[in-house]
Amino acid sequence: QSWTRGMSYCLHSESHLDTGPIYVRENGKLHLVNQGAGGIQNVTPKTRPFSLFPRGFSVELCMNREDDRARRQRTDHFIFTYTKEGNLRYSAKSLFSLVLGYISDNVDHIDSLIGFPEQIAEKLFSAAEARQKFTEPVTGLRALQKFTEAYGNLVLCSLCLRNRYLVISEKLEEIKCFRELTCLDLSCCKLGDEHELLEHLTKEALSSVKRLLLKDNLLSDAGLRRMTAPVRVLKKGLENLLVLDLSCNPKITDVGIGYLLSFKKLNCLDISGTGLKDVNAVIKRIQTQIGLVHSKVPLKEFDHSNCKTEGWAEQTVLQWEQRVMEAIKPQDNLRSRTAAQRFYGKAHRIEEVVKCKLVEPETKASGNLQFYKEKVQNCHSPLKKEVAGSHELKNNRKRALAEQDRERTSKQKHLCLTVEDWDLLNTY
Repeated sequence: QSWTRGMSYCLHSESHLDTGPIYVRENGKLHLVNQGAGGIQNVTPKTRPFSLFPRGFSVELCMNREDDRARRQRTDHFIFTYTKEGNLRYSAKSLFSLVLGYISDNVDHIDSLIGFPEQIAEKLFSAAEARQKFTEPVTGLRALQKFTEAYGNLVLCSLCLRNRYLVISEKLEEIKCFRELTCLDLSCCKLGDEHELLEHLTKEALSSVKRLLLKDNLLSDAGLRRMTAPVRVLKKGLENLLVLDLSCNPKITDVGIGYLLSFKKLNCLDISGTGLKDVNAVIKRIQTQIGLVHSKVPLKEFDHSNCKTEGWAEQTVLQWEQRVMEAIKPQDNLRSRTAAQRFYGKAHRIEEVVKCKLVEPETKASGNLQFYKEKVQNCHSPLKKEVAGSHELKNNRKRALAEQDRERTSKQKHLCLTVEDWDLLNTY
């Protein structure tokens, strides 16, 4: 009794500590100490759930920030799906997909892809494209150059930049790295004679271009002279050109058309809307020296439907355009303000930029100047027609030679090898 009273006294003195119930074993029985009354109750103890840590214990997980990115990427190693019953199921990705994702994340560190299989390279390009690696300003250009150096026209064989001057100005270096293009549409871009992209057209990287559309680009005779200088003298550059569109460039005159006569492989030519003075003389000159016939009906080759962006980088060009459009969006909010200011007379009206569609009526007014090359007649035609055709061909050749001799004397003065041409050639 005295022992239990002493223990109850100690418990009362240290009542600020919550120690829980206390059991005392006496005479082979377990007794519960009642702290309130100071006595002992003969009660069977209740089983308490086992706990490893006390009630006030807490744990704080601390992770290294540098390793946080690596831990987050580990979740990409699994594919999460749902079963028919609605349960979440996950499966591990293949080693190929994991390695492909890692390389695409670091695609700008690749040294070279020459000799690498095309099938895997295409998957690597699409993986990097999905991560928008080619839209980055510095690393995207470096990665794109590795692909174009190794695969050429597989990355892009046709490029359509019609009315996309902002994309050209923002991604000029990326556009210049494309090689072995066969079709290039730069219509309605207002580039002018001194643009860097027009100078790039004379490089060997674009000697494969067969279809070039330069409609409404503010070109003049000086621009055509610079663009055709490698072909006229060095037999390089755009020597494989088949289709050329120079319509809606009113600064091009009869002198500029003379530079185009160096394109001997031309099949279609459009010079509608140019500033020609003697149209009939130009038509005869083109017909005799290049063999192109004036078309009375608009040709399908110049309806801009055949030139589209095709290749691995098709989505990349669309991503460039989306980035440019997102950058222009804040300017759209300013249009409402300017419209209100015009309504209240607080601002003068600013003339909008004339689009390419508004220039088409000028071509109708000046006449359709599209040329094409006639197909060779079949060998099963009657013999008389062949003889008559051969005489006509001989006469045409004689006339052409006579006219060429006359033009050579005139060309020596200002076309063939002038001082300006030599200055241009020294720059290549």
